Amino acid sequence: MIVLFLQIITCSLFTTTASSPHGFTIDLIQRRSNSSSSRLSKNQLQGASPYADTLFDYNIYLMKLQVGTPPFEIEAEIDTGSDLIWTQCMPCTNCYSQYAPIFDPSNSSTFKEKRCNGNSCHYKIIYADTTYSKGTLATETVTIHSTSGEPFVMPETTIGCGHNSSWFKPTFSGMVGLSWGPSSLITQMGGEYPGLMSYCFASQGTSKINFGTNAIVAGDGVVSTTMFLTTAKPGLYYLNLDAVSVGDTHVETMGTTFHALEGNIIIDSGTTLTYFPVSYCNLVREAVDHYVTAVRTADPTGNDMLCYYTDTIDIFPVITMHFSGGADLVLDKYNMYIETITRGTFCLAIICNNPPQDAIFGNRAQNNFLVGYDSSSLLVFFSPTNCSALWN
Repeated sequence: MIVLFLQIITCSLFTTTASSPHGFTIDLIQRRSNSSSSRLSKNQLQGASPYADTLFDYNIYLMKLQVGTPPFEIEAEIDTGSDLIWTQCMPCTNCYSQYAPIFDPSNSSTFKEKRCNGNSCHYKIIYADTTYSKGTLATETVTIHSTSGEPFVMPETTIGCGHNSSWFKPTFSGMVGLSWGPSSLITQMGGEYPGLMSYCFASQGTSKINFGTNAIVAGDGVVSTTMFLTTAKPGLYYLNLDAVSVGDTHVETMGTTFHALEGNIIIDSGTTLTYFPVSYCNLVREAVDHYVTAVRTADPTGNDMLCYYTDTIDIFPVITMHFSGGADLVLDKYNMYIETITRGTFCLAIICNNPPQDAIFGNRAQNNFLVGYDSSSLLVFFSPTNCSALWN
């Protein structure tokens, strides 16, 4: 989920900026012992790869992790579009209602509030959909699984303790920032796990997010594209989209204001739909409308998507995203068309926006691709995968 505004008042030791396996099989969730004797520091996990269980929650993906000592499990949204890790904390002055218990720092022996000039360090983060979280910064132990069979423990990890958060879904208790920013989970893992991360999103069930060597995406059918960093919005994963094919119609970005050579679209796990700038978006819409013979209708969701009266998704053309370096992603119709709450209405899952809003490659378009990030090679890898079957 792209960040519109992030304000963090910190001491000089902590600053942050933000704008949200091939051949690897593992069983579903295994409970770990809470005893300190079974927990190893990250430096002791020689050859192990950290991972976490993930859950699909209608249009977002949640990651299971533990904070504090003893470990307290939370489910937080996976967000490559931001870098702050935060969860709602007691006492909550203005928290949204969540189903799971709220983390109480007073019960943790490893919680330590950060201090700025003798006072608490505060943060305020506002996301593009106007949801927000405000609170204090702290260091705390964060724990996830590892392939060694022992927990992967990150002591003194910087997190946000949210005391005033609003408009989020009650099914989750915070956010896990996974961008390149300094306070993201992947950055705070340290040099032993140098920016290697992969996930495989499905529209149902449980999956995994992997870090380290098990996050490498390789093998037949894998394509890759360069990712770029920008000074305007550092930490975000920018890709370069060269064209979109709608059936046999090729819609180039060349010749439009959307064209770029060093990144024009953010890949974001925390945003559901895909967003294009309005001028280019209209060209793609025109190409879709040329193929579809069904009657058009207004978007019942209020997002001004291109919608049609139809009871089947089969009438729509296949869409292919052409990223730089020859990474051509042939998308399933589920990736690009969505049935609305009004039955018998399907819409193109691409929203048109205006500058300075960013173009975004959202999580629905990424469904059934094993997506791997390697910040050392500056590449993102895609492997067409039945993600539901992969983890079962």
